[in-house]
Amino acid sequence: MAEVRIEKLQKLDQETLERLIEIYMSAYEGMREYGGEGESYAKRYLRWCWSKAKDGFFVAKIGDEIVGFIVCDNDWYSKYEGETVGAIHEFAVDKSYQGHGIGRKLMERCLQYLKGKKIELWVGEKNERAKAFYHEYGFRAVGKHGIWVRMIRPAENVIKGDEK
Repeated sequence: MAEVRIEKLQKLDQETLERLIEIYMSAYEGMREYGGEGESYAKRYLRWCWSKAKDGFFVAKIGDEIVGFIVCDNDWYSKYEGETVGAIHEFAVDKSYQGHGIGRKLMERCLQYLKGKKIELWVGEKNERAKAFYHEYGFRAVGKHGIWVRMIRPAENVIKGDEK
């Protein structure tokens, strides 16, 4: 596989949005209960992510093709924590590129961006692969709401990849 580059997304134009929707839909194949109501939902949600966390919207590229993305928010008020924390709003790698370390590179960039912050994310309760992945990076399940598990990574955790 060619070199994977992690870059901050510079603009959310129509072509880029369409590619992100493709990746989102691909990543949630077989887990539609967690991926919203289809492409129109994905379009609205990804536009919201862009408006909320432009500075922390990172894409993985192979050549000129976007193959994954992560949306990291450094200013999220968590009603559960009662404070402002870092948050991962979305994290997706195109299904055909999964298993090649792209998710790890995206996560490491996100943790670098959110360094020093407590980080919150939500993951589907049946998404065992994702929960195990987050666990490797110091996230722990701390609650549940419906089909979603809330995970927290304490600010004091220093895990390999953070110090870059």
